[in-house]
Amino acid sequence: MWQRRAFLKAAGAGFAASLLPKQIFALERSELVFASSVQTASGGYGAVLLGERGDLIASIDLPDRGHDITISREAGRGVVFARQPGTFAVVFDPAGKEAPVTLTSIEGRHFFGHGVFSPDGRLLYATESDFEAAEGVIGIYDATDKYRRIGEFPTYGTGPHEMLLMPDGVTFVVANGGIETHPDFGRAELNLDTMDPSVVFIDRRTGELVGQLRLDAGLHQLSIRHMAIDGQGRVWFGCQYKGTPADSPQLVGYATMDGAIELIELPKDTLLDLRNYVGSVAASLDGSRVAISSPEGDLLVAIDTEGRRPALVETLRNGCGLAADGDGFAATSGTGVMVGIAGAARDEQRFDFLFDNHLLRLDQA
Repeated sequence: MWQRRAFLKAAGAGFAASLLPKQIFALERSELVFASSVQTASGGYGAVLLGERGDLIASIDLPDRGHDITISREAGRGVVFARQPGTFAVVFDPAGKEAPVTLTSIEGRHFFGHGVFSPDGRLLYATESDFEAAEGVIGIYDATDKYRRIGEFPTYGTGPHEMLLMPDGVTFVVANGGIETHPDFGRAELNLDTMDPSVVFIDRRTGELVGQLRLDAGLHQLSIRHMAIDGQGRVWFGCQYKGTPADSPQLVGYATMDGAIELIELPKDTLLDLRNYVGSVAASLDGSRVAISSPEGDLLVAIDTEGRRPALVETLRNGCGLAADGDGFAATSGTGVMVGIAGAARDEQRFDFLFDNHLLRLDQA
C-alpha cells in the first residue's frame, strides 16, 4: 500500500526538502495520497496530489483539460492524459524534483484519456485513435528514453477508452467504446447507427488478441467505457447509452477472460436515475464491491460483486471520480467536493478547484 511512508521512500530523501512548509505539513498529516485532474479557480487546468484529509501536497499545470492519471512507483513518474480527443499527455515527477514533460500525439493519432505502465515501469501504454482509419490503437512509449514512442498495436475495435492491466501482469483489458470520432469534428460521435463496442483482452508483450467479447447485437449502442477488476479477476464495466434517450438499458456488467460477458439487473429506479450514463468504475480494496458513478444523474452506487446487486445508493451532484478508501470509496465531483461512501470514514471536503472525471489512490497505481 502506498501510504505516506512508502510514498516518501519512493519519492526519495530530497522530496520533503523540495516542498514548501504548507506542503510539508500536508504530507506529514496524510496517510493516503490521491491524484486527480482538476479545473482551477482561475479557469485553467491542472492535476493535484492530495492527502486523505484533503490537504494539497503537490500540483502541476496542464495545457488543457486532463482526464485520467496513471503512476508507476518503478518508473518514479506519473502521466496525465488529455481528455479525448486530446493530443497531449504530461509526464510528471510525483516528488516534484524535475519539471513536467509534455508528450504530443503523433500525426494521425489522438489520445483517449487513459493508459497504464508495464509492471517494471519501463514502458507506458496509452489508448489512442487512428482517426483516419477509425481504428483504436495502443501507443507504446519507452519510459527509459524520454518517453519516445516506439510502436503501437491494435485494440481490435473503434474508440478505445479505459485500459487496465490484468492481475497476471501480461494481459491488457481494453474497453472499446465503439464510437468513431475525428479531431476535425471535435467530440462529435460519427457512427451511432453502426457502433460496435467490445471488451478485448490483449497480450501486452505481442499485441495479439486473446479474446473479444460483445453484448447482444441489440445493445450495439451501449458504449463500454470504464472498468475495474474485482477480487476474483472479473472485469466490471460501466456503459453510456447512445440510443434513444427514452430507452433505459442496463448499464453495468462484467466480463471474464474465460469468455463470459453479462449485464447485471439494477433496480428500475436506480437505472433511471443513472440517466443512461456511467462515468467511472472502481473496486474496493478487498474486491468485494465495485462502485459506479453518474455525473449526469448525480448518483453513486456501490454494488456487491457476489450478490450482483446494489449495496448502497447515494447522491452527489456532478459526482464522478471514485477510488477505494478504507472500507469503502472516496468520491469526487465537478463541484469541488470529496466525500466517503459505502463505509468510508470521510467527512465532506470542499476545494477551490473542480475535480475531473477520475480519482486515483496511489497505492493502486
